[in-house]
Amino acid sequence: MPIGISDEHVELAASLRKWADSLAPTAAVRAVEDDASSLAAFKAMVASMGVTSIALPESLGGGGGTVLDQAVALEAAAYALVPGPLLGTAAAGLLIDDDELRTGIASGEVTIGIGIGDGLWVADGLLSGEVPLVLDAPSVSHLLLNFADGRWVVVPAGRVSVTAGVSADLSRTIGSVLVDSLPLTEVTEVEVGDVRTLLLALAAAEVSGIARWCLDTAVDYAKVREQFGQKIGAFQAIKHLCAEMLETSESITAAAWDAAAASGEAPEQRQFAALVAGTTCFDGAVEVAKSCIQVLGGIGFTFEHDAHLYLRRAIELRAIVEVAAGPTSSAETLATTAQQGVRRSGQVDFAGQDTDFRTAARAEAQRIGELPEADRRAALAESGYLTPHWPAPYGLAAGPVQQLVIDQELAACGVERPDLVIGAWAAPTVLAHGTDLQRERFIEPTLTGELTWCQLFSEPGAGSDLASLRTRAERVDGGWSLTGQKVWTSAAHRADWGICLARTDADAKPHAGITYFLVDMTADGIDIRPLRELTGEAMFNEVFLDDVFVPDDCVVGEVNGGWRLARTTLANERVAMAGSKLGDSIELAIVLANEGTLRSDRLVEVGRAVALAQVVKLLGIRSTLRSIAGQGPGAESSVAKLVGVRSRQDSAELAVELLGTEIFTDSERARQAMDEFLRNRCLSIAGGTTQILRNVAGERILGLPRG
Repeated sequence: MPIGISDEHVELAASLRKWADSLAPTAAVRAVEDDASSLAAFKAMVASMGVTSIALPESLGGGGGTVLDQAVALEAAAYALVPGPLLGTAAAGLLIDDDELRTGIASGEVTIGIGIGDGLWVADGLLSGEVPLVLDAPSVSHLLLNFADGRWVVVPAGRVSVTAGVSADLSRTIGSVLVDSLPLTEVTEVEVGDVRTLLLALAAAEVSGIARWCLDTAVDYAKVREQFGQKIGAFQAIKHLCAEMLETSESITAAAWDAAAASGEAPEQRQFAALVAGTTCFDGAVEVAKSCIQVLGGIGFTFEHDAHLYLRRAIELRAIVEVAAGPTSSAETLATTAQQGVRRSGQVDFAGQDTDFRTAARAEAQRIGELPEADRRAALAESGYLTPHWPAPYGLAAGPVQQLVIDQELAACGVERPDLVIGAWAAPTVLAHGTDLQRERFIEPTLTGELTWCQLFSEPGAGSDLASLRTRAERVDGGWSLTGQKVWTSAAHRADWGICLARTDADAKPHAGITYFLVDMTADGIDIRPLRELTGEAMFNEVFLDDVFVPDDCVVGEVNGGWRLARTTLANERVAMAGSKLGDSIELAIVLANEGTLRSDRLVEVGRAVALAQVVKLLGIRSTLRSIAGQGPGAESSVAKLVGVRSRQDSAELAVELLGTEIFTDSERARQAMDEFLRNRCLSIAGGTTQILRNVAGERILGLPRG
């Protein structure tokens, strides 16, 4: 999905993409080798579409938009590789306080290159110095340059010596500037904002477009290119490579979106979001561009294919932001920022849609918050606030906005919902497909905590491949007799009831002939054997069913219709808020960084862990915003699971490493860190292995053929 979430942003991106494609920009970029002036016409065309002035005030001829609008425009232009001084001009227009120059940007008469680094000084009213790297020089009309003391000036390009640099990116120029005794009367001193933060945000939007094009191009090719008698997208290696490109592209887009969306927030929030983008987006875009060429194979290595043009743009943008960062990388600065206690708050702009729910939710949350702790669960269940997304009378049939408002108000009153665990999967299935008697019997006791559940799905030969399950159910008088073996059953040893899939028609196709049962875990014939896991604990269990009787009134839905119900169970989710906490392992890593002097490379690792955890939260927030907008789920929700697993596993390992010799002691945090590391190994297995989920992402999201 592109940066834009709202209908307006989607339409803006689509119209700009259509416009950009009509210009045949890559043909003009290729022509640069023989004709350096081939890109000159794009300045006027870009200005006429308002690409670099969409966020400037309407009174100055701009579009009156936001930084996020500007990011959407730059992403769309980068997707088509529109050449010329877009990035520097767009950033300068938002940074400088001079209305005459900003009016010139809107009209197309002014284009501005930004100097990276300070090299100017003043003596006797004359400006001199050298700036070795200037973005978009020498193809611009003006230059935004700074002094060592932090002052900035805009200099007409014709009044200084500009030397063209060597640019791997054929669509953009780079140069150096020499200023020799230029009278200050000929330059414009301007007040500017945080140049690095804004440049990171807008450059991140560009590489989001680059990564998106590379992903689309690779996937389209994998759908049609044939080798060994079938489309290459059917091969698992290609499918996984494309799925990994999807994970990275969505992460880039989420980080770029937040960096632009944070523009109106407090400075530390803007900086944090930009540093996450700086840590995530540029390395990610280079990797996606390289993977695109890998999928394309030999054709991707030719000069005739456009893939190398996008790789060139990605690698050069990464180099530019690294130089702009100075001696400290975005990741290291992000780690230091996190050490100072800064966290990114996950706020949601409801655009007034929360007004209808806010007063009632606040009053009810306050009422529940004033109750004794022991009475709160019953009050939450009775009010519907425990599961507001469930239908009445057990919930409020709340839409996304009302759910989030209730979350906010309960959190403000210090009220925590109890975790229904497997009950949060079982009960919605009973609600959707069960009988009135089943709903009356099971739902309320689940909410109040009188009943706990386990899930009897996985078997020794049917984990991710659930359709191959072999537990059989045979018809007997008044019900069914279940025989088989289940495994990896969490909390079976203390569950009251289990949701169970069993085969009721051995001759049916794998996904057919399966029925959904509710099993009393105290029934005769059930043998529960704890499985000691690598943490040393026994949360999982083997469950043996030997002629276990299940009455007809514990069959949910139709006989042989259990597969559809199982998908309801596994897909049941609710909209939720993202908190500011980054996760126990990352918070410990930040504490450890505060306690002593970590090597620079270790601080970089901490910063990357912070960025990845934040990206997981952003993917969830973007999915939530799509729900609020009434849109179907995007790729974020599927990608969030894959990226989230990597974040939690990698950060747990990092915390263990940073503890050093303390990991060999019996300190509480050493025990917790090692337990977290060991426990998190299950995350890439439980609920579908990472490899299977990448197959699913490749086929269901990217549309690649089945193998």
